[in-house]
Amino acid sequence: MRPLYDAHQHFQFDELAPHRAAIAASLQAIGLKRAVVNGSCEQDWPVVTDLAQQYDWILPSYGLHPWDCGNRSPHWQSALRTQLDANPLAHVGEIGLDRWMIDSVKPGDLRLTGLRVAPLAEQVEAFTWQFTLAAELNRAASVHCLQAFGPLLDALTQTKRPARGFLLHAYSGPAEMIKPFADLGAYFSFNGNFLKHSGGTRSPDGVSRLDRWKQIPSDRLLVETDAPAMPLPNECATHHLPPGPNGEPLNHPANIEAAYAALASLRDIHIETLVTQVEENFQRLFGDNSKS
Repeated sequence: MRPLYDAHQHFQFDELAPHRAAIAASLQAIGLKRAVVNGSCEQDWPVVTDLAQQYDWILPSYGLHPWDCGNRSPHWQSALRTQLDANPLAHVGEIGLDRWMIDSVKPGDLRLTGLRVAPLAEQVEAFTWQFTLAAELNRAASVHCLQAFGPLLDALTQTKRPARGFLLHAYSGPAEMIKPFADLGAYFSFNGNFLKHSGGTRSPDGVSRLDRWKQIPSDRLLVETDAPAMPLPNECATHHLPPGPNGEPLNHPANIEAAYAALASLRDIHIETLVTQVEENFQRLFGDNSKS
């Protein structure tokens, strides 16, 4: 059985609660060794902690997502530090920058219901504080970025970075920014949702959304699901869940095996080669602090 690693997901989300036992059984069946489960707001940090105590494959991570930045409490920084101090194996995330919700979100998008949209400058302030904390504790930081790769690169160059590196989860930035980010310590996680762009959709730099994954250095490559978000095309998924409460499709965490298979095919390498490389990369980025 191949050892699989999910670099970024959200097992704590309410949509998965009715299915957790069945999902855990599926993950055991496919050989999942570890998954980084990212708390994204103050309210779900304790849920991540509880789940990590129940399931030994969960590697907890705690952070303030840019979507939740506008609703943070006055004590969020001390609360985050407390979470990390209580678990030396935990990491920092999901944190990041998001210009999409400022410039491109469609009116009435249910994903932002009840959330105050923080201006980019406010997001940068929260991100920089959290990234600096990750550097201080030498925890990996899992970074979300949508339509803000320039500001993200600027922030990273001006901020102390974790010695072990950081993750750009579901990287969707320009191909020409891969090297500058990698030079700063970035790892990049492939998401099976990108298969929806297999028809040749191109970003402004002219490189297809899939072809950029041929350019990621092999020693910086990881795989993720972001489950229950970012579902794969139905024909590519190996595991399925009923729709969520709003009728939206849910991504089953066991689709990590489909993401591995897709990335191996895209890079034209044997699946065993990819599995071995990803395991090495995952351990280097997310391994025990005492061994770093």
